[in-house]
Amino acid sequence: MSESSAEAVADVVASAAAASAAGAAGSLRRATGLAGAAIGVLAAGAAAGVAIERMTVGRGMRRKARLALDSAGPYGTLRGTPGKAYADDGTELYYEVDDVEPDPGPGVSPRRRRLFGRKAPAPVTVVFCHGYCLSQDSWHFQRAALRGVVRTVHWDQRSHGRSARGVAQTRDGAPVTIDQLGRDLKAVIDAAVPTGPIVLVGHSMGGMTMMALAAQFPELIRDRVVATAFVGTSSGRMGEVNFGLPVAGVNAVRRILPGVLKALGQQAELVEKGRRATADLFAGVIKRYSFASRDVDPAVERFAERMIEATPIDVVAQFYPAFTDHDKTEALACFRDFPVLVLAGVQDLVTPSEHSEAIADLLPEAELVLVPDAGHLVMLEHPEVVTDRLADLLTRAGAVPAGATVSGYGSTSSTAQPR
Repeated sequence: MSESSAEAVADVVASAAAASAAGAAGSLRRATGLAGAAIGVLAAGAAAGVAIERMTVGRGMRRKARLALDSAGPYGTLRGTPGKAYADDGTELYYEVDDVEPDPGPGVSPRRRRLFGRKAPAPVTVVFCHGYCLSQDSWHFQRAALRGVVRTVHWDQRSHGRSARGVAQTRDGAPVTIDQLGRDLKAVIDAAVPTGPIVLVGHSMGGMTMMALAAQFPELIRDRVVATAFVGTSSGRMGEVNFGLPVAGVNAVRRILPGVLKALGQQAELVEKGRRATADLFAGVIKRYSFASRDVDPAVERFAERMIEATPIDVVAQFYPAFTDHDKTEALACFRDFPVLVLAGVQDLVTPSEHSEAIADLLPEAELVLVPDAGHLVMLEHPEVVTDRLADLLTRAGAVPAGATVSGYGSTSSTAQPR
């Protein structure tokens, strides 16, 4: 997910560890017990819904339903040409490239015609950067819409998806920093897009990664980037976000969570068992912090669940402190000279839409799009809105012909509100 996914995941993990840690060290039991007491405020709403469900639906049936959704859902199945980049500490970073299909001549496909008219797009490469506790597959709908039409690169951040664990973290015990993620993105660009114009697209932590890239490599932004999209992200002040909690609850969480996550990360095997044991509550918390509308496809909800489940607790622990330290407000100036899209869900509890508005205020020429009934995973919840605005961004950057439109990719029940 993103910054509060650490908290959402940690909520469930801490409760799970407390329930299953009978044989663990006493210090871990005390830590997880304290975490459960403080974080229970956060999980209460989700837990109530789960409790009602348990009265009517058996656990075995719910398990079968999850398996059915996993087998039937097509989400996250798109694959491209694989590649590897290497970060400055030696971490292997996995990426995939979807190349442009050969010129079809007069027989333009309906999909390409919907996106960009009858002309072929200019040779740009769109680089997608995913958020915390997610993977490159979180861009499934946008990837499907652009597939074969525009060259795209999808990569997994260190310790996420198919990328390797961070070498500096596993070998040296170094903390994860947003600056490190910016250098990782530079390594991916050097390997996958060594030449040509680039469009950068980032969700949550991915947007922060792009800001860190700009702060450290402003000449790359100046010379090669032709457009940028920030989706549900923040340039700083994440320590002030309340995640929908009462003041007392969020203060308690902030006070104890870093230490609790560190303790849990040292008992990863035990905690992972706890996560599996509390899958129902975990799903409820994920839904609350990912989506806002009531009619989200259950298979999409389960898809988000699987991505977050795949993030080990020690990775959650390693990344969490970086968000409080993140402040890249000054780096936004690097994005002033070309088209920028800033898009957010109005009901995002993780990176509130006010953070997107603050980014847009510093980039006066940016297009600000607020989606009323959307949460943090807006690109999965309302994929057509996000894809449509991305196509428009490519048009404004001169990468595709004017008049581009998008239709037919995912369902959306709301209309975005440009400022």
